[in-house]
Amino acid sequence: MLNEKFNAKFLTRAGIIGAVYVALTLALYPLSFGAVQVRISEGLTLLPLIFPESIVGLTVGCLISNLFGNGVLDIVFGTLATFLSAVLTRLVGKNLKSNAGKIIIGGIFPVLINAIIVPFTFLAITDSFMIYLISAGQVFIGQTLSVYLVGTPLYFAIKKGRR
Repeated sequence: MLNEKFNAKFLTRAGIIGAVYVALTLALYPLSFGAVQVRISEGLTLLPLIFPESIVGLTVGCLISNLFGNGVLDIVFGTLATFLSAVLTRLVGKNLKSNAGKIIIGGIFPVLINAIIVPFTFLAITDSFMIYLISAGQVFIGQTLSVYLVGTPLYFAIKKGRR
């Protein structure tokens, strides 16, 4: 991302991606927050495969969305998880040629990183490792659904529209 052009087009696209992330997250609030969550906006996490500026948009969008969510730990750790996922997904996008490979491998990062990091926010209210594991499983399932069922068609629609 650091070597990409940082211009008005970059900022505009990043802003739109961030705004869509926030709008989807808050419009679907009951699905977006809580122990069992399927944050539909996480389908946007495949966008770094196409647009480097989506790293900024997703990170800022997640930060703003989490201001309305589960507290300070979610703001910090959830945003960190999104940033790390977006950067790693972008690296995959730059180094793999096949669309299927990009989606399968690129999608692993937002699924696994969120499943590992986000449940730490629940450890603040309990010290149960079992609660952490259950939460990790729930986040894993929700992320998998969002990333692959929402993100994959979005990825192909954007790729087709860019031809």
